[in-house]
Amino acid sequence: MIDTDVLVIGAGPTGLFCVHQLGIIGLKCEVVDNLDKIGGQCIELYPDKPIYDIPAIPECTGEELTNNLTEQIKPFKTNFHLSDRVEEVKKKNNNWIINTNKGKEFKVSSIIIAGGVGSFEPRKFSVKECEKFEGKEIFYSVKDKTIFKNKIVSIFGGGDSALDWAIELSANSKVQLMHRRDEFRGAQSSVDKVKELSKEGKIELFTKCQLSSVEGDKKIKSIKIKNNDGSIKNIETDYLLGFFGLIMKLGPIVNWGLNLDKKRIPVNTENFETNQKGIFAIGDICNYPGKLKLILSGFHEGALAARGCFKYARPDEKLRFEFTTTSKSVQSRLGVKKNDWTFNSRYSKW
Repeated sequence: MIDTDVLVIGAGPTGLFCVHQLGIIGLKCEVVDNLDKIGGQCIELYPDKPIYDIPAIPECTGEELTNNLTEQIKPFKTNFHLSDRVEEVKKKNNNWIINTNKGKEFKVSSIIIAGGVGSFEPRKFSVKECEKFEGKEIFYSVKDKTIFKNKIVSIFGGGDSALDWAIELSANSKVQLMHRRDEFRGAQSSVDKVKELSKEGKIELFTKCQLSSVEGDKKIKSIKIKNNDGSIKNIETDYLLGFFGLIMKLGPIVNWGLNLDKKRIPVNTENFETNQKGIFAIGDICNYPGKLKLILSGFHEGALAARGCFKYARPDEKLRFEFTTTSKSVQSRLGVKKNDWTFNSRYSKW
């Protein structure tokens, strides 16, 4: 059993900053996420796309934001339990006992749910042969675009993700864009760009068609697409990318005794605690009047939720508010050396 102060469920930006806020007030935590990497939706859905609404950062990608948040929490040496999912939550005396689908057990005084909108899974190709190639030549998100360099990439989908990646990969790959309809659903600027690249011969367009079969043994050699008129066309390819949207699932959270409202968790705005004492919810999964689904809002929610956890972890202590710029105890937790930051010494003489 892993005994700590707080379990954070979700390793997206909101969860990562919450780890930081827990650390600076002296609480220890562990993090569980069902994805195989840190970063949540930022890494899973748009690692290379720019974000423009992070305070004091005019522009950054999802990957850059994740890397910076990960760097910020390094002093706390937090353990991450990835590709794992919380299955069961039970109250025992003044603690919560949590079990995961990998058999791990945690004992904590508080839980912070920062799981976005729950666990999400991509909609997949319905062709059975695709299963054996998933994660090798068939992908539903792009984690490393360099593997497609100088390769033939068949992209299926008609939304923003399909269009954006078709445009992005066309610079160094032979791109084939397939869509079951004649019209695309993405941003008009992206649609126009794809059509422009198609005229230039950089993207080959196939519309009114769907994947029929995948040919190959250990590696994909070709695919067959079925047109709306019933005709079949054989196409040589190296990789398949499918962008059909995501299936959002709350999963086991529905059994934790929380007052769910339209797949979201109502919280108070004092510390973002739920109806269950000691369980907090932050980020996209929580709901309250005036809620904005912004990363910066999640940072605010995480800061208050972290402080809400303190009374459960240290019931005999009073939490004293401290600034990171002046508090020696906070700077000690952050590993700041005496000469690392000159502000204190400069103004301590006043």
